[in-house]
Amino acid sequence: MTTYAALLRGINVGGRKKLPMAELRGLLTGLGYESVQTYLQSGQAVFACGHGDADSLAAELTKAIEGRFGFSVDVLVRDHAYLKAVVEACPFPATELEARQLHVTYFSGPLAPERFADLDPAVHLPEEFRLGDRALYLYAPDGLGRSKLAEALSRPRINKGLIATTRNWNTALKLVELTG
Repeated sequence: MTTYAALLRGINVGGRKKLPMAELRGLLTGLGYESVQTYLQSGQAVFACGHGDADSLAAELTKAIEGRFGFSVDVLVRDHAYLKAVVEACPFPATELEARQLHVTYFSGPLAPERFADLDPAVHLPEEFRLGDRALYLYAPDGLGRSKLAEALSRPRINKGLIATTRNWNTALKLVELTG
């Protein structure tokens, strides 16, 4: 049995795509997942499952959410080993930064550096980003909401063909803890 985190993109934001966490837990339990729990209202669920892999579980959950709630949600599923590796590979001094300054964007596939060729990092300093294993680390000293670099990184040409969802550093750490 493997423990996974499901990362749902764009739910419960601005009154759109409302998905109560109690109902999400019920849905996951109904799919046969065990040890189901949710974290915050912004779309994190942790569960144990003995079948499938991350991609097939994400597809299964995406289909179940659409069937139950009537709207489509992008879902990424990642296991504990991956989540832990992402945290451990952080290229920024995470312990020295405020959690609001550091974010991880998880992607459904690898990120080719060519996607970022038109982006001049010097223009956005002191903000910075680094690529990881299907992840992008963003250092935004004034927070994500004020980040011009985050805006540039979310452009369709960069994310084309990939599911992407961002979490702050506290959430990244909590997901490692909850799946461990």
